[in-house]
Amino acid sequence: MKTVFVDPERCIGCRQCEFACAVEASISKDPIAALFEEPPPRTRIHVEAGPTMNTSYPNRCRHCDPAPCLQVCPTGAISRDVDEDLVLVDQTRCIGCAMCAIVCPFDAVTFHPAAASGNEHPVAITCDGCVHLVKQGLEPACVAVCKVDALVYGEINELIAERRVGDAARALEAVASTPGASGSGSDSVDAWRGFGTEVKTIESREP
Repeated sequence: MKTVFVDPERCIGCRQCEFACAVEASISKDPIAALFEEPPPRTRIHVEAGPTMNTSYPNRCRHCDPAPCLQVCPTGAISRDVDEDLVLVDQTRCIGCAMCAIVCPFDAVTFHPAAASGNEHPVAITCDGCVHLVKQGLEPACVAVCKVDALVYGEINELIAERRVGDAARALEAVASTPGASGSGSDSVDAWRGFGTEVKTIESREP
């Protein structure tokens, strides 16, 4: 299963993902022309400031399965793309009842007028996974513009495995830097750790 994986530790709050998302959702797909469209295109990803300086979180639809929003929509405006496993909104059928927003556990649904709806009434707007792009083998717009890899696209288990390796490396580095942690009390364990340190040193010397 492919998805957009969010790493909040890497997000710097630049909000380029929001801009790219809005442009990709526009009629023109042009960053200049999109500014003059009516109604204006809206971002489907929302970068929220964190509790401390220099922390933020890009929040988006998780395309749940089963999806609560799909289950409660009274008009059948919400469906799932079987091929890409993405939850999609047909804005021509949306009546703006907000049932989807009420049951969404991630607060990923907003309501605004949209060109696709054919009228000026606010309709549900949420991430469609850039389904038109991924069907072409491309990355979602938010991922393509993220310069710090806070948003990455790929097979979920592979992305989690990469994150797990990074977590393990940071944990072991923290243990090694703790005063008094140089010896484990076991000659065999200390020998293996010494071997690992030597290997890392040799690898760092390679061009």
